[in-house]
Amino acid sequence: MSAVPRSQKPAGRFRRMLDRLSSSQEDLESEELREDAETAGCTRIGDCRDRQIVTVTGTLRTVTLRPRAGVPALEAELFDGSAPLDVVWLGRRSIVEIEPGRKLIASGRISMSRGRRVLFNPKYELRPLGRE
Repeated sequence: MSAVPRSQKPAGRFRRMLDRLSSSQEDLESEELREDAETAGCTRIGDCRDRQIVTVTGTLRTVTLRPRAGVPALEAELFDGSAPLDVVWLGRRSIVEIEPGRKLIASGRISMSRGRRVLFNPKYELRPLGRE
């Protein structure tokens, strides 16, 4: 057995096809999101550290209205294939076109809350729907 993981070995066309056929839909979507983040020149969410200013991209998995300290807060989970990130807009009950399945680019300072990465009131840009 080789000490090099399969993902780091050079793969031929047949091996890539076989890997795609044997991968789950979730694995394929995660790989596509990681490639998209790399192409956009964004930081992978899994590489973000506390208090770091970042630009990240991904797909919104969930969007919920959850009050924080009596103030309305729109919360969304952004996923880029490496890790989830909670994006929170304080004082907002809704934002047009912020909905599950939407892709966006968000910028701001990462903070940690209860062991999760959080981005409060980020600058954001909605990505086009469908394929670019």
